[in-house]
Amino acid sequence: MSARSATTTSAVEVRDLHVDLGGTSILTGVDLTVAAGEWVTVIGPNGAGKSTLLRAVGGLLPAPGTVSLFGTPIQSLRRRDRARVVATVAQSPVVPAGMSVFDYVLLGRTPYIPPLGRESTADLAAVHEVLDGLDLGAFGHRELATLSGGERQRVFLARALAQGATLLLLDEPTSALDIGHQQEVLELVDQLRREHGLTVLATMHDLSVAGEYADRLVLLADGRVAAAGPPREVLTEDLLATHYRAHVRVIQGDHGPLVVPVRPRPLPG
Repeated sequence: MSARSATTTSAVEVRDLHVDLGGTSILTGVDLTVAAGEWVTVIGPNGAGKSTLLRAVGGLLPAPGTVSLFGTPIQSLRRRDRARVVATVAQSPVVPAGMSVFDYVLLGRTPYIPPLGRESTADLAAVHEVLDGLDLGAFGHRELATLSGGERQRVFLARALAQGATLLLLDEPTSALDIGHQQEVLELVDQLRREHGLTVLATMHDLSVAGEYADRLVLLADGRVAAAGPPREVLTEDLLATHYRAHVRVIQGDHGPLVVPVRPRPLPG
């Protein structure tokens, strides 16, 4: 049984979401549902509002009355309580200079540490458990800045897991990685989702990769939902031509549709 079919509980409910920033409308009337245990990826051209949607779901933008997490309106959750429910991995997380891997992952335990208090034995044990689970145990004392891109991405995931949250928001989790590290990170995310019952809401630019890993895709265009459903229903040549203005061929692969760019005109004779 897939994680998606194991339960019908909604991890995320977004209803008629509108976001205006600096007098500009970014999102208009967006509806989104993510079932517990499901992987949903938001796709769309640049400027469609993908990252803004994730920030609203994570409570980083005002969205009164329109976003609920596991049945609770997000505005009724205190910041510490919200951080125990949802963890965000940004495109380019801010990393304090000189910080070790262990100390960075320990930041994920902040929601459990009292104000002006110190981490407990349980907090330290949780960090060790996460690092060991992601094969990062030997990296604990390494400075984060010295790691490769793939290693850093695993550390960013480790911090999110240390929060104990069951909802992961991943904003372009593979944007700075080569293809090998992309596959490594996404396979890890999917493994963690299945083993720990996590829910994943992500944004991605690589359409083929998005289609291979997500249960469902949501296509944003001009701040609105243009299409939503299984990858085979969203990654169609007509929809991609309309909303990306792209010339592509869609091939059915073993794990989902593969989007192949093609030249818009023939080579000169």
